[in-house]
Amino acid sequence: MNYTRLGRTGLKVSRLCLGTMNFGPLTHEPDSFAIMDAALEKGIQFFDTADVYGWKLGEGVTEKIVGRWFAQGGGRRERVVLATKVYNKMGEGPNDRGLSARHIRQACDASLKRLQTDYIDLYQMHHVDPEAPWEEIWQAMELLVRQGKVLYIGSSNFAAWNIAQAQGAAAARHFMGLVSEQSLYNLNARMIELEVIPACRAYGLGLIPWSPLAGGLLGGVLQKAKEGRRASDRMRETLEKNRAKIEAYEKLCAGIGRPPAEVALAWLLRNPVVTAPIIGPRTIEQLDDALKALENPLDDATAKRLDAIFPGPGGEAPMAYAW
Repeated sequence: MNYTRLGRTGLKVSRLCLGTMNFGPLTHEPDSFAIMDAALEKGIQFFDTADVYGWKLGEGVTEKIVGRWFAQGGGRRERVVLATKVYNKMGEGPNDRGLSARHIRQACDASLKRLQTDYIDLYQMHHVDPEAPWEEIWQAMELLVRQGKVLYIGSSNFAAWNIAQAQGAAAARHFMGLVSEQSLYNLNARMIELEVIPACRAYGLGLIPWSPLAGGLLGGVLQKAKEGRRASDRMRETLEKNRAKIEAYEKLCAGIGRPPAEVALAWLLRNPVVTAPIIGPRTIEQLDDALKALENPLDDATAKRLDAIFPGPGGEAPMAYAW
């Protein structure tokens, strides 16, 4: 396993991040335990979850699964760099969501209890809260850091100007601020190349791409259809919108003798701003397949061919659209 620093911090994390969103809804607890054990054994020690995962209001289903896995001991918690998130609705009350100081405090304590740990390595804001001022947010986060409940703060789904605003407010308080941004990023969704990626580079944030396979679109969807595997209605609709690109993509992958999912991950790992794509294996076999992207980096010629299929926004702003 290769390791890298998380943004400008001294913290080392694995180049792949184990996403746990499937644990509970799609992957039963014993299988979730087996996947986490296998990931740790193979050197993946960066785990990502969120209070809302499990999608049962206020229950924190996935965090509880991770917590019961930690409770088995064996150095599991000590070896893992644990990331979770705050923002989404966790109750029926008016203050049971968002980034108010009250909700941040309550949500953090609830996550710690579910995760059966006394600290969170990376506490991420799951979305921007336009109703909460940065003075309030940073005051709440600073308190968590002073209490030892949280070590680092990250963002997710922020625009570049949100990152700039957050970092400006943090600097005024002599606080480290954000160390990472978790964004939608894959070959078929490259919009963040315009401004978010340049902002991450400028402010020293590690980029943690979510949905690196575009929900399965880049994971060999055409080949799976030929094998008789049925896709969801949403996936079929997405495929029809992108069929020409996906046909060209899977042809390219077949031509170089590499699975589409491996190519999609390897493409992300080429970007020096990317810390670790989030993988969400439902089986140990899928976990093993993801690891191959680390073993076989993409060459420049293949990357250029991928850019021709998935051209993205044309580079970074403003050069992408201005003279």
